[in-house]
Amino acid sequence: MQLPDVDDRAFEASVAELHRLARTLGTAVVATVTQRRESLHAATVVGSGKLAELKALVGDPPLDALLVDHEITPSQARNLEKATGVEVLDRTAVILEIFRRHARSRAAKAQVEIVRLQYMVPRLRESGKGKDRQRGGIGGKGAGESALELDRRKIRDRIAELTRELDALAEEQRTQRARRRDMSRVALVGYTNAGKSTLMRALTGSEVYVADQLFATLDTTVRPLHPPTHPRVLISDTVGFIDKLPHGLVASFKSTLDEALEAGLLAQVIDASDDNFERQLQVTTEVLADIGAGEVPRLLVFNKIDRVGDAEVTTRALLARWPDALVISARQPADVARLHARLQAFFARELVEGEVRVPYDRQQLRGEIFADCEVLGERYEDDAVVFQVRARPEALARWRDAS
Repeated sequence: MQLPDVDDRAFEASVAELHRLARTLGTAVVATVTQRRESLHAATVVGSGKLAELKALVGDPPLDALLVDHEITPSQARNLEKATGVEVLDRTAVILEIFRRHARSRAAKAQVEIVRLQYMVPRLRESGKGKDRQRGGIGGKGAGESALELDRRKIRDRIAELTRELDALAEEQRTQRARRRDMSRVALVGYTNAGKSTLMRALTGSEVYVADQLFATLDTTVRPLHPPTHPRVLISDTVGFIDKLPHGLVASFKSTLDEALEAGLLAQVIDASDDNFERQLQVTTEVLADIGAGEVPRLLVFNKIDRVGDAEVTTRALLARWPDALVISARQPADVARLHARLQAFFARELVEGEVRVPYDRQQLRGEIFADCEVLGERYEDDAVVFQVRARPEALARWRDAS
């Protein structure tokens, strides 16, 4: 169900996106009801006429759920459920359920559960009027604590436990990022299902998870660019964005999005085959600004050009508007090679030449130097090997300190 206050094109895109969200949940959409209003009905979201239409739709044959493409209040959801007799899920609930199903790492699962619990608290209902649970023992409040109060306290305790777990995991992630601080890093960012993970696999040769679904990737994966470059360039995949993404989810994935904040370059991936790609580009740009990554250098990468009707005409039109962008298909090796070269060239501008002196008793460092630097030559002295290198200034200073 949609209640748009937008132009027709944006409305159609919103309808299509709700259908895709439903398909990602494995739910078949059998009907769409729309209503144009200045605001949602305070009690039942839609007006009486549309409510009657909904009642007729859900009753024959009986439906499992009603999806609302807005964030609605707990009372609106309850009233709509009473009126229709089926479960009501607003946009936030749908996205949260997709996140819950797709979370794989400990961090992602904890992040999603925290937001889900925070979403549930105001929606808890008393299990029975006048019923209290006797609560004794350490931490108990004794008689008089209702089932609802107990449930809320359990949720608060669980959120506190998950927050402590996340804090510990975040510290590990900060340590890992600190080790990569003086390396060349690219973060793939963009709207969900723009093809970031497919591009990640093509650029790095890694077996990252790829699926034609919304929010298939919730965890950050970091891999070196392949074929290898000297110095290494690290590529990180990030969680995708979506229009009207619940703020709590953006905040909860801050540690994941920190990869974008600390990257030297953002490769902003756009699905060129989507009719609504301009809105998706705008949403991604706004979210990046919200998390403080608005000033990070950016390369626009229009992906999926193989899915448009006339690729040549579309490419010319895109480059006319965004002349510095790349228009590619992540499934075409030649296109991936062009992006590979553009990324390598971007970081090559920062390289400086210098010497690194490595004593003979520390030759185990040789492999790391070849990974972090472009070695131009080497000479042998009485007590050390001297490497002539091109490297990022930070890396060159670190190797000089280490030797």
